[in-house]
Amino acid sequence: MYNKGLYNDWVPKPLQLFLIVLLLAVVMPLGGVYTGNISYLVNGTGAMTEYFMWANYATTIGMGACMPIVLRMKMRFKVRDKMTVLLVLLGLLSYLNSTTYDPMIFVFSSLLIGFLKMMVTIELFLPLMAMIGNRGMFYGAFYTFVLVLNQVAAYYAVDISIRYNWQQFYIIAAVGCFVLALLHWIFMHDRYFALKVPLHYIDWLSVLLFVATFMFSAYVFSFGKQQDWLHSNKIINAGIAAFASFSLLAIRQFTLKRPYLSFKIFTKNNVQHGLFMLFCLGMFLGTTSLQNTFAVGVLGYDQLTNAKLNLLMIPGLILAGVTAIFWFKKEIPLKMFIFSGFAAMLGYAIIMYFSMVLEFSYSYWYLPMFLKGYGMGALFISVWFYTLDKLEMDEMLAAIGLVLVWRTFLAVGVFSALYSWFQYRFQVVAVGDLSVYMDGMTVSPQNVAGNMKLIQLNAIIIATKKIFGYIILAGIGVLIYVFTHHFGKERFVSTRFIRMLTGKSVIARRRLRERKKLLEEIKDAAGPAL
Repeated sequence: MYNKGLYNDWVPKPLQLFLIVLLLAVVMPLGGVYTGNISYLVNGTGAMTEYFMWANYATTIGMGACMPIVLRMKMRFKVRDKMTVLLVLLGLLSYLNSTTYDPMIFVFSSLLIGFLKMMVTIELFLPLMAMIGNRGMFYGAFYTFVLVLNQVAAYYAVDISIRYNWQQFYIIAAVGCFVLALLHWIFMHDRYFALKVPLHYIDWLSVLLFVATFMFSAYVFSFGKQQDWLHSNKIINAGIAAFASFSLLAIRQFTLKRPYLSFKIFTKNNVQHGLFMLFCLGMFLGTTSLQNTFAVGVLGYDQLTNAKLNLLMIPGLILAGVTAIFWFKKEIPLKMFIFSGFAAMLGYAIIMYFSMVLEFSYSYWYLPMFLKGYGMGALFISVWFYTLDKLEMDEMLAAIGLVLVWRTFLAVGVFSALYSWFQYRFQVVAVGDLSVYMDGMTVSPQNVAGNMKLIQLNAIIIATKKIFGYIILAGIGVLIYVFTHHFGKERFVSTRFIRMLTGKSVIARRRLRERKKLLEEIKDAAGPAL
């Protein structure tokens, strides 16, 4: 027999909902490394920061690699067996991270955690989507919950590391996974989701090529600055390996009867424009590295205070979620919602540009972080909805891994690497410009040493401010693009009039209704995976 639910029939509905929320609260923030915790990992292991940045990217890559095969994995195993084994494995990997000092173990465990985590989370989206019904409203509620949860988890990762040590948070995560495995062995039903399907149709070589492509790319983004980019043979070789792996991956897909990936959806207009907007979102999200440099390096915040800054985004995230639920419930066109998200991000960049001073007070963070939270929430919900809108299930599942990696890894990774490089170059130029004051008159030779720190801090501020200035100029261009984009609306009334005369408008409306009925819940669930 088949059962599309998760739990036995005798489990009360409120308890089922509680178990789902509890599972989300433990599994969604789970990762190989936690960004606020990296400085403690560096101090505790003696490894370079770049290894843990690489591990952070690896979690996303693992999730993207699993996405194209997640439906087949879901239908192959019984729900209880699969969930219990996955939670135990996730707990073991978290415990492994708490006991190791080798940074490469963090990298590979992060990759596996992302891969296994996707199989768990996809099980949770289907019942939640069935409860809410409307895909847009589901995105609004779910994205808000997950983004808020990630900020809270990042804060407590730092807090626990300060109170005890960096290993403790991994141990807590491992214990949480083991407890959930026991609970779900008790309450989950022992049935298949649907017709049992074989696993031998999965092309594991394509999975390995996918992982190799983006792991080599992540190495370039993580170690580029440390290796001095193209002056390093390792960076050049990693770039060549990434290109070769992707070429082999693409060629292999055309030779398979059941390809691992499909590139057909990238010819669709909404997918192309959606990917561009996700890339623009990465431009704003990449400013996190600039913000951390300013908060920790210039203002002298400790790691816990810096982590508290991300908590200031929560009111904005909640407002974005509430607005999204209202927006999709009323079926209002997406253009102005997307415009408001980019406008909020631009407002954040403008405030940061004018706030680059040594006298910056903590209370000044409230407004920019509120705008950043609203912009992040609004754009994650609306742009993802627009990108995957009107796609058939088979088309979407065959390419969702690439889209997920594009949104969460490539877009953010590219801009983070660019900002890091430009900040270093601009800082060198700024130090050269400021050295004119060390002429023996403005700053006497006796006071040069005492003023060197102030000169260095001002150089960092100048470099960061210059980058924010370029972001503002690019952001204005993005707003113009969003405002002028049609978002699927026909530009000429005459076209609609001709279709009405020929009867094509009736057919189009009928096809649209049929498509909405045939669209599977799995499509709606795939979006918030990251």
